Amino acid sequence: MNVLLVYVHPEPTSFTCALKDAAQDALTVAGHHVEVSDLYDEGFNPVAGRHDFTTVHDAGRFHYQNEQGHAYANGGFAPDLVREQQRVLKADMIVWIFPIWWGGVPAILKGWFDRVMAFGFAYADGKRFDSGYFKDKIGLLCLTTGGTGERFSAGNVYGPIDQVLYPTQHLMVEYLGMKSCPPFVAYAAPRIDAAGREAYLQQWRARVLEIAGARKDAA
Repeated sequence: MNVLLVYVHPEPTSFTCALKDAAQDALTVAGHHVEVSDLYDEGFNPVAGRHDFTTVHDAGRFHYQNEQGHAYANGGFAPDLVREQQRVLKADMIVWIFPIWWGGVPAILKGWFDRVMAFGFAYADGKRFDSGYFKDKIGLLCLTTGGTGERFSAGNVYGPIDQVLYPTQHLMVEYLGMKSCPPFVAYAAPRIDAAGREAYLQQWRARVLEIAGARKDAA
């Protein structure tokens, strides 16, 4: 199968990068085709604007969703968006690998969703959730946290991780119609020792291969 890893971290020695490398290596060895969209390394611009388009729907008033729909209908997306959208279209499975910052995804990843998953291309009226365009794709979140698993539990300071991730898991991934898998979370990544990190990596390799293998067998 074709797997797209959307990797989000500015530091190549980070544990987030180690998770990306582990997934890429394991999937490649297993015979899957893996492409990496490295948002920081590729200098992805997260800020939406008229620069997103080579076409103009309304020169007098900028309405982002209308411009997206017009660009989709007329082949008017900027080159960086065309590149990312082609990666999305080719993928049977998309894995977003990122650290959780201030209770959400890093700004560069939010901007990726804003700009790449455009109206017309990724969703439209009547094309959301169960009727979404990407219902044949798998979506998986893989994230690192600074806080411990205990802190991300019911009744504790941050609340359950599913509650924290609701805007991303439900209102982004599932909104697009994807089959959404439970997230893989490496809690307290900066605080654990080498053995703890290796245990996470082993669990992550097994998890991503299990999901990709199940899809491959079904196909």
